Amino acid sequence: MRSSLSDYIKSSYKKQKKCIGFLAVLSFLAIPVMLPGCQAKNTVDENVRFETYTKELFCKEVSANTVNLHYTLKEPEKYGIEAAPVTFGTFDVEAEAVKASAENIREVLLGFEYDELDTENKLTYDILNYQLRMMKESADYILYEEPLSLVSGVQTQLPVVLSEYQFYDREDVDVYLELLGTTEEYFDSLIKFEREKAAAGLFMADYATDTVISQCQAFLDMGEGNYLYSTFTDRINKLDDLTEEEKSDYIQDNALAVNDSVFPAYEKLISSVEELKGSGKNEKGLAYLPEGTDYYELVVRSATGSDRTVEELEDMTRRQISADLDAMEQVLGISTGEAAEAAASMGQENAEMILSYLKDGIGTAFPEPPDTVLEVKYVAEAMEEHLSPAFYMIPAIDNTQENVIYINQAHMGNDLTLFTTLAHEGYPGHLYQTTYYESTGPDPIRSVMDFGGYVEGWATYAEMGSYYLAPLSKEQATLLQKNNSIILGLYALADMGIHYEGWSRMDTVAFFKNYGITDVQTVEDIYELIIGSPGNYLKYYIGYVEFLELKKEWVREMGTDFSQKEFHEAVLKVGPAPFEIVKDYMWQIEDETHAGKE
Repeated sequence: MRSSLSDYIKSSYKKQKKCIGFLAVLSFLAIPVMLPGCQAKNTVDENVRFETYTKELFCKEVSANTVNLHYTLKEPEKYGIEAAPVTFGTFDVEAEAVKASAENIREVLLGFEYDELDTENKLTYDILNYQLRMMKESADYILYEEPLSLVSGVQTQLPVVLSEYQFYDREDVDVYLELLGTTEEYFDSLIKFEREKAAAGLFMADYATDTVISQCQAFLDMGEGNYLYSTFTDRINKLDDLTEEEKSDYIQDNALAVNDSVFPAYEKLISSVEELKGSGKNEKGLAYLPEGTDYYELVVRSATGSDRTVEELEDMTRRQISADLDAMEQVLGISTGEAAEAAASMGQENAEMILSYLKDGIGTAFPEPPDTVLEVKYVAEAMEEHLSPAFYMIPAIDNTQENVIYINQAHMGNDLTLFTTLAHEGYPGHLYQTTYYESTGPDPIRSVMDFGGYVEGWATYAEMGSYYLAPLSKEQATLLQKNNSIILGLYALADMGIHYEGWSRMDTVAFFKNYGITDVQTVEDIYELIIGSPGNYLKYYIGYVEFLELKKEWVREMGTDFSQKEFHEAVLKVGPAPFEIVKDYMWQIEDETHAGKE
């Protein structure tokens, strides 16, 4: 479920060193077993019963912690949620409790008459069933997970999530300040979890420890310039129902909470991680841990949403790289260097203008985007080194009109990088996919289920397509897009090689050397990043290629009647899901959409 902090942030990868990933955490832990009622078994009643069930499931899940609740719903009271506990949640989860919860909820789910559900409810049923099976399988590997991930860890994501915590009224401010006061308690549970990992021989490598510490220290070193001060003041000043004196008091209360709760929590985390440094027993991939390859297979399925084996994914990746190389060879009269030089100075430097241009440019191939308000913000300079090149803040499902994209200016190397990054985050990427899907009125339970392969795969698919919208020649666009695709594919192969095949540092250096990437330090940085975030690159690349595979199937089936817009509409209406489910339902969605237009 979408219960980790980073699940509210969708971001771009950086081609060489950094990327943001998302660890989907399945909870449902506080949800009691609810048995289906004894109503008459007709279609209408069964759909009503099922939707009642999923609504209750949604309310229990989203109320599990304050961040979940606030980022998912602007007005929780309209869903019957009141007086929810103020908490970040906890990392103290027992494997057997997770298994029991999954089994109990799945037992209830299987009690519904599947054949009497309509298409939308069958889709929700299938996704829930998939998630619960994955939840049970994952339970045995709880201590293999890493909340202090180098690219999406709590230590970097928490400040961003707090800085974007919206204040709609006075009550939101009061809850936020109370939440800050629980930071130490939250970090205590995190530290306990890391100590349990260390006791099991599963703590991170020393170089990862050093990175985590530096990330925490960078946050502390901002001092009085910390954006938890400035962003709070900005949000408070927008509340018209507060007097100037009240605003001043709240600003002071926030400063005290940050100083007395947030900063000490980070200091304690640094101290605890330093104490645990050296306890990590493995500086290589998951293949070198007990049951490491089994766990990696689970990571791959969870990260990508693909039902293919690791070997099949390796073969698929190599085929796509080969196809991209062939496409590059067909471009005559221009080199990659010449194309890159042209792209570096396209005259596309304004983020807002680029997003408007992209929104207009997708009109012929994508369904009409819903009306939204978009604000572009910029990462604090002190955190530029530790955050993604860009990220999109997922809005509440009852407030999708308000959207924010962050740009990390330190990583915007040239005009084309900014252009394609904004396509990934904005149109037709994360922002577009999110707002379009929510405009279809899906079951709320779908909003708390995250499928990284679908979500990041779609954004990467959007990014790759944006090269052909940029002010470049077709030949330039082809060379640059295929080159980008190949690099990301190599990273995906390296991820599988390191964690499944057991590649060493030197194996990884040799692999990249075969493709002309000879800078040893760059490759070692990639190696360490992959070690710290297994499966991260796969979300982007495998998700992207799975969308290409879906499109190929659509073309084969539709022949001369193929329409990009209809394909995009079908997969977008299915929404985030494992690709095997997307593949099944995109045809049903298309049939129902087509029938509705006749």
